[in-house]
Amino acid sequence: MIEIVSNRRTERAVLVGVCLPGSDRRETEETMRELARLSDTAGVEVVGQIVQERAALDPTYFIGGGKVQEVRRMAEETEADVVIFDDDLSPAQVRNVERVVEAKVLDRSALILDIFAAHARSAEARTQVELAQLEY
Repeated sequence: MIEIVSNRRTERAVLVGVCLPGSDRRETEETMRELARLSDTAGVEVVGQIVQERAALDPTYFIGGGKVQEVRRMAEETEADVVIFDDDLSPAQVRNVERVVEAKVLDRSALILDIFAAHARSAEARTQVELAQLEY
């Protein structure tokens, strides 16, 4: 879970998106802007962004191996704590990317669940969010 302490930003993020054939580049850019707003809501400072155009998704890293290295370099240069993907990743893809970039990796769904968790006030709401996170 992303740690939120009042309005102080506690984590820095690099955002990653993919544009596949048949996708509209403008739509990809809009979803990346939305991801940046979600990151801001979670109290995360966006320090970098990478969008890769690919013919197909990579089963190991979601993005290509070379692009993962580029993400790693950007995360190091910007001192990012977390890499947030605009799309859902498999658990194996999360682990594989984390091994390379040496930072926490989240996808859009995990980020949204973290936002709900941070804003849940009642015990019932916190339990429902925790259950959703466990199911995810």
